[in-house]
Amino acid sequence: MSATSKNNFPKLHNAMWPGLVGKGSPGAEPCIDLDTMLDLTAKAEVNGVKFDGVDLFLYDPHVSIDIKDSDLKKLADKIKKKGFDVGSVVAPVWFDGSAMGDETKKQNWLTAVRKACGIAQKLRNLGVRPYGVVRIDSAAGVSDWEKDPKGNTKKIAATFKEAAKIAKDHGERLAAEGEICWGGMHSWKAMLNTLEQVGQPKLVGFQADMAHTLLYLLGYNEPKHRIVPKNFSWEPGAFHEAMKKMTKALRPWTIDFHVAQNDATVKGSGSHDKTGRHCLATDPNGKLNIARDAGYWLRDDAGKVTKKLKHICWDGCMFPNDVMMKQETWNNILASMIQVRENHGWRA
Repeated sequence: MSATSKNNFPKLHNAMWPGLVGKGSPGAEPCIDLDTMLDLTAKAEVNGVKFDGVDLFLYDPHVSIDIKDSDLKKLADKIKKKGFDVGSVVAPVWFDGSAMGDETKKQNWLTAVRKACGIAQKLRNLGVRPYGVVRIDSAAGVSDWEKDPKGNTKKIAATFKEAAKIAKDHGERLAAEGEICWGGMHSWKAMLNTLEQVGQPKLVGFQADMAHTLLYLLGYNEPKHRIVPKNFSWEPGAFHEAMKKMTKALRPWTIDFHVAQNDATVKGSGSHDKTGRHCLATDPNGKLNIARDAGYWLRDDAGKVTKKLKHICWDGCMFPNDVMMKQETWNNILASMIQVRENHGWRA
């Protein structure tokens, strides 16, 4: 912590999954291994301030969802030696699973959640994970969901309720990711409806990503839920009112937060469906003022810092590998994270 930093919370984390998401499949760039992602994160520094930790994707080749306890202990030791804590972990629910699928797919989805919660609990017990959640989503396409919106949302909510019991048994909470590529979560109203049908805010909440939720304003996959005017050209007044409306609805459910930038376009890479395009923190085409707009999520309606989130995480999925291998990339990202904390954090 630099002497010039007024706040030490929320803690600043870097996501490890950009080394995997959209990578490794035919026609895509190769994966970036976990050790390299950890090293790049550990070397980032701005005016004496460094990242406090990392969020993990529980999927090969980073962290096997079936990792042995002995290997998990080695991983925890490795992360600690880097000076990091672990925050949130991502359950790999998409592979042969779906929250609104048939019984087999539903059980596969729940099995991934159960294993992820088990790993998360063990990392807590190993003393390397003082906070964070287990991230989930519906693992269902929007087009499939649209065949029966009411029925499919009911299925998703029922599966999430079963997952809530699993999380409770492990002392964990689940955060549903607000991404436009997932059915029942693809618009702000659809997401809110799903969460309300689950109705267990202490166990199942919302994971807000600044890049993804920006597209909620535009109604990309649900035009009737568009908040900004049709002729919207990023006028500050209209943007401000739309952000206030969306965050007023979803902030009470928010238990995990990703700092990110977006140019209001969508992008897919490898096997990953098109979703909100993550841009570099310094991208001139980015539509967000990161340091300012994070406050829509980190402050309440009266403008007071909520202090709900003990850590925040940078998410930069699907950056080209040559960009990710530049140390400058992570220094710039860290600088943006520091500014978010200075603007909307607290000292404890």
